Order: sequence, then C-alpha cells, then structure tokens
Amino acid sequence: MSDDKGTDQYGVLLYYKYAEIPNLDDLFTFYHSNCSSLGLLGRVRLSSHGVNVTVGGNLSSLERHIEAVKANNSLFEGTDFKLATCHQPLNDQVAKECGFTSLSIRIVEELVTLSSHPLLKSPKISNAGRHLSALEFHSSIQHANKESPENSLVLLDARNLYETRIGKFQAPNVETLDPQVRQYSDFSSWIDDNGEQLKGKNILMYCTGGIRCEMASAYIRSKGAGFENVFQLFGGIQRYLEQFPDGGFSKERILFLITGYQLEAQMLILLVPALFVTAHLMITLHAADVLVAECLSWFVIVVRKGNKDESAQYVCELCQKQGKAVRSQQLIENGESKPSVPGLEFHNFSSDTIFLPQVPKGDDARTSRKLRILCLHGFRQNASGFKGRTASLAKKLKKFTEFVFIDAPHELSFIYQTPMSGPHLDCASSSLAPSPPPPSENCKKKFAWFVAPNFDGSNDVDWKVADGPFDPLQYQQQTAGYDISLSHLMNVFSQEGPFDGILGFSQGAAMAALISAQQEKLKGKMDFKFVVLCSGFALHMKEMECGPIKCPSLHIFGNEHGKDRQITNQASKDLASLYDAGCSVIIEHDCGHIIPTRSPYIDEIKDFLRLFL
Repeated sequence: MSDDKGTDQYGVLLYYKYAEIPNLDDLFTFYHSNCSSLGLLGRVRLSSHGVNVTVGGNLSSLERHIEAVKANNSLFEGTDFKLATCHQPLNDQVAKECGFTSLSIRIVEELVTLSSHPLLKSPKISNAGRHLSALEFHSSIQHANKESPENSLVLLDARNLYETRIGKFQAPNVETLDPQVRQYSDFSSWIDDNGEQLKGKNILMYCTGGIRCEMASAYIRSKGAGFENVFQLFGGIQRYLEQFPDGGFSKERILFLITGYQLEAQMLILLVPALFVTAHLMITLHAADVLVAECLSWFVIVVRKGNKDESAQYVCELCQKQGKAVRSQQLIENGESKPSVPGLEFHNFSSDTIFLPQVPKGDDARTSRKLRILCLHGFRQNASGFKGRTASLAKKLKKFTEFVFIDAPHELSFIYQTPMSGPHLDCASSSLAPSPPPPSENCKKKFAWFVAPNFDGSNDVDWKVADGPFDPLQYQQQTAGYDISLSHLMNVFSQEGPFDGILGFSQGAAMAALISAQQEKLKGKMDFKFVVLCSGFALHMKEMECGPIKCPSLHIFGNEHGKDRQITNQASKDLASLYDAGCSVIIEHDCGHIIPTRSPYIDEIKDFLRLFL
C-alpha cells in the first residue's frame, strides 16, 4: 500500500439494505463512479433485492460515501451504516488478505445464499422477523422466564462454527441454540432438522452484523403455524456490544492465545475465516510467521514457533468430528505457495490432540466424489433387468454418478397371456387349447413397489395364466404395499447408504415421489437431496397431500407424441405439477417408455445432476 494518503485516519464501512432495486444498471454505475472517485476499495454486491457493501479507505471518504448513498436513493432510508476507525493495512499482503487491494462490484442473484439446494427458492424477505434494538434484545433475555412455557424463549445463533467458538450469547434462564454449521448455506437444513426445538417458541436470532438473520428469519416464518414469533437483533452483535461495552449477555472473547502468540482484537467477531489480523493488533499473520492452509470446513492455522522445526497445525472441530482430512499441500506464506510442512503435529482447539493424515491433492474428496443414486425399477421388473436397461445412461454419467440398484419387496407370480377368442376368430381357432406356459428355466423373479389391494402375497414358481388382456391403466389400482416398501427402503438407506438422490422409473418413480413428499418426516432415516422421476405418475394417497413438494426434482417423460403406451403424458405432467416450480426441472422427449440418452436430453440430465456435486 502506498503512503500518499496523508494522515487522514483510515476506516472500514459495512452496511446492507434489503429493498426492491428498480434499475440495477443505474445503481452499478453510481457505486463504480462514487467509490472510484473516493478511492474506496473492497466489495460491493448488488441484487434486485438490495445491496451488501464492505469497503475501506480514508475516514473522510467513507463519510462522504455514506452521504452520497443517502442522497442518491431514498431506498437507503433507515440503513445501518457501520463505520469503524482502524489503522491502514500494514502492507499490500495484509491488504490482500482482507480484500482491500481493489474495488469489486458485482451483480448477484442473492446477497447471501441461504440454502445449499440449488433449485430451492429463497423466502420472501418481506416476511423476515421483527427487528429488536440492542436494548429491546437485552431486555427480552433479561425478563425471559422458563416457568412460563407459553412465553418460552430461545436464542438462535445464525453464525458459523468458527464464529460461535469465539463466543455467543448466554443467559442462565434462556437456552442458546448453536447450529454448528460450517457455512451459512447449511443453516436452512439445520432449521429443517430441528424445527421441534423452535416451534411454538419466541425465537431471538442474532449474527455478526444482521444480514444473515434477515433471510434466515424469513425462512423460519415461512414454515407457518408455530413459527410466527421470530425476532432479530438489529445491527447484530456489533451494535449490541456498542450498547453494552461490558459484553452484557454476549460472551465474546476479546483475546486468545495460539502457541504463545497473543492476538488481541478490539472486536474479535470481525475476524474472517482466514484469520486476517489487522495491523492495529499486537501482531499480524506474517509478523508471527503464520501459515494459513485450507481446511474442508473453514480454516487451519499453522504456526511456526521460534524454532522452524517446531510446528503445530490446528484443525477445526467439524473436520475432526466428521473424520475429514486437511488439505495442506498448498500453504500460503507471504503470498507464495509452499509445500506442506513435513512432520506437522495436529491439534484441535481443545485440550485433546488428534492426528489427521494429509490427503494428496489429486485425491481431494471434493474433486473425485460421485453422486450416489439409488435406482428403483418399474412394476414387474427387477434390479438386474433395470441395470441392463439403464446401462447406456450409466455409461454417459459414470464420471460423476454411481447407480445402486435394488429389488422391490413385493415378489410377483409369473403370468403369461394366452390367445383370446373373439368374434373376429373362426370356430376352429376359437376351440384351440390354451397355449402352454413359457419355459421356467432362467426366469428371474419380478417385483413391485405397489400391488393390488387383493394381492395375497403368494409367489408360486409355476406360471399362471393372466386373468385377462393387458390393462395399460392397471397402475391406477396398484395402491397397496406402501408401508412394506417404505420399511424396505429405510433398511437399504441404513445398510447401503448414504445416497445423494433417488431415481425411479414408472412405478419406481411413483414410489420415489411418495418418499420425496415425506422428505421432512423421513429426515435422519432417509436423507437425500433430489429425485429423478422417469415416466412417473402420482398415486392418490394421503402422503401426497402435503402442498407443493419442496424436494428438488427432475421429471423425464414422453411428450404428447412420445409413444409412451404405459404412462400417459398427462399422468406425468400431473405428477410434476405437485412440485414447487422453483425446485423442479421437466424434460419431455419423444422416445417412448424409456429414459433417453441422446442429445439434447442427456445434456439436460447432466446439467441437473451437476448442481448437486
């Protein structure tokens, strides 16, 4: 960093505002012109729903920027501008670590990403929880009473694990829920899994600056009855600590030790995951000769003590709990990549010590991982037959998918058709004896997910003559056996899981649809991210009567001229209509009762699946 800015005090400005932006291009032009002219560096994110800004520069320039923003647009009325004074970054490398070496202005879809589900729509921000000032928030905690269940209150921390470990709100008469997520996009899944801890409660949410609570509180309230009373700390922990300098109910720690190096911060909660330490602290990263490596969860700190041979690597709790190794191939020191330090000793942030083996870069789990997809065959089929029929699909997706095939639990009898007499047949042919059954050698068993209500469960090895001609609408009467099939799949998930998704064909698609409709109820027993429904249809069962299905889904079926003689185009369309439009993708083809593997269909299938890698 150059020193030609005089003695003007340096500062950092953070603010966000949710509002409908009528013209993003005009707003982009304003920020580019204003920040450039004032010499501000940092990050500006613009969306049709608002802005999120973190910039640094001379304090007087930041103050002029605030005035220009207020004057430029009435949309920013009521915005909480957080302006803090600090020393200018020590050098270019320190500035680079903090992101203040350039001005980055981007137009994005979302200011913060609430869900890791790529197709799931964000909740309406207008439904966010009510803002509480620091005084109101403090008073609510102070007067909370566990003796009154109807007014029970819980504190919900909307930050990531590395932040909550620094400190969080604690009160003797209030429960604090710490989701322990590694990233904000995991927070919605935690809410889905722990709704019973929130339902019927007065929920007080907080985060560092407030923006994460906006979207998360709206998501909680979108769950309907029992989730209405959600409140959020306006301005976040930063404004609370300004109001209560002694900490109040916040237990943020203001200093901590790493292998003898004392890092003392004015506000430790402002540290970023890479543990950037500004120059106004006692030491900086590079003054302490600290190496930063990438951890699968958030960060790893490698501190080299006075003796260069004496090293220690600190590993986050999530990686330890989940048994994940550390990617320490590339360590950053003074802006240069270094090979991993040999003979590192691995530690956690508690008194316990754990050794985690290093993973070669080429074997990184995130680059080599495949989606595991459980495949459910159609009626009167089996796993081996379905595997053969989908061999072409599996081959074209083999780089990033693994198919697992299983038999349905209901075993069916062998049946065959005989020539039927009729008015168009002559007398001689009508008196012919029934044709003999096919040879039973090498006949593989056939199975179903659903059976007719009068199904007796018998599975004789001998062939039976069909009761009548093939009925293309027979699937509408096969509605029994769901509980047995569901229990069967729970065992499969337990013994052969985990699975990223479920692919169902025909009746298998009907089964997969029922499971996806019950996805929330099945959490912990059958966890999956998406379903692929091929030539599917919906059964008229109470489990499907749950409103729009939120599970991300891909629907593949024949169009009106698609020659699918088993499942009509309208039946598959009706199934697709039960899913939230923002979570579903539809592919219609002209290939009949199959899963197409030629372009453009296979490309659309790949595009959908890659969203979940």
